[in-house]
Amino acid sequence: MNNINPLQAILDNLHSAVLIINQDLGVECMNPSAEHLFHISSKRAMQRSVMDLIPNEPEFHNRLSDSIITSHPFTVYDASLQSHDGKIINADYSVSPLEYKPEGKYLLLEFTRLSSFMKISKEESLLHQHDATKSLLRGLAHEIKNPLGGIRGAGQLLDRQADDESRELTHIIIREADRLQNLVDRMLGPKHLPVKEKLNIHKILEHIRQLVQAESKSIRFVADYDPSLPDIPADESMLIQALLNITRNAVAALDGEGQITLRTRPRRNCAIRSHTYPLAMQIDIIDNGEGIPEDLAETLFFPMVTGRADGTGLGLSIAQSLIQQHNGQIEFTSKPGETCFTIFIPLENGHD
Repeated sequence: MNNINPLQAILDNLHSAVLIINQDLGVECMNPSAEHLFHISSKRAMQRSVMDLIPNEPEFHNRLSDSIITSHPFTVYDASLQSHDGKIINADYSVSPLEYKPEGKYLLLEFTRLSSFMKISKEESLLHQHDATKSLLRGLAHEIKNPLGGIRGAGQLLDRQADDESRELTHIIIREADRLQNLVDRMLGPKHLPVKEKLNIHKILEHIRQLVQAESKSIRFVADYDPSLPDIPADESMLIQALLNITRNAVAALDGEGQITLRTRPRRNCAIRSHTYPLAMQIDIIDNGEGIPEDLAETLFFPMVTGRADGTGLGLSIAQSLIQQHNGQIEFTSKPGETCFTIFIPLENGHD
């Protein structure tokens, strides 16, 4: 026991992820929690830049550089950073400058992951609110359908007796009744349980890409697929509808020009609400638009919530409902220049 460095032992047993970074932002060392967080061994990470581990995050990099120069510590709460493997890290992080003469300046960077219990509780609360809103809308939709059918029927009767001038008005009544009927049907959501079969997710995504590309030729698509993923048990029409709704939302966010990335990855020990699945599929739909307004973030998946003047607010609500019928979940992160909708669908049975 006398040969054990007590400081190293403390560092190795911390639950928070700790890295020591030199003044060039190179990684000098990291503890096992950091290895787990970044999915990289300490040996491989040594002397690599922290910008390799957390790329495409200029604000994060600037904060580290400023701390090296000014020797000021800082803490950032509830941050979302994208790791080198595409995984989103939700954590608080603290930076403490260290100085050892003549070696130079260093930073101690500590990540504390947000409590999984808090995350699950928040997800469950939003899920209950979402379900309550859907129940309310279903009741409202059923109440609307009966008089709506009567209005359409009356319009048809008037149309038979109307002259040419009045018939234009009766056609408006019938068209608007049909439009409202379609909206009510969409509010009620899918009318059948999923009929699952083994599907190749990349064929589904390519079908969606070709379809949306034909509608929006100025949008650039990037396919970043993991060919090792197995087939997924899913209802083809439901899965296409869910992914198509999200992709079309991404197109709308780009306002006619921009890039959408379709990415697939496996996820091991994936927590979806109160269950953990040994293996799940992760599908990312990423656009480089302006981002989602903060005031919409908490209610984005609720029915009738939209940030567009011409939107119905049903696309994401329906997509979430369809994915939940596959025991999955949709999450998102957003900042100016990058909005990522992530779909998790289990590939194996989970446990509580």
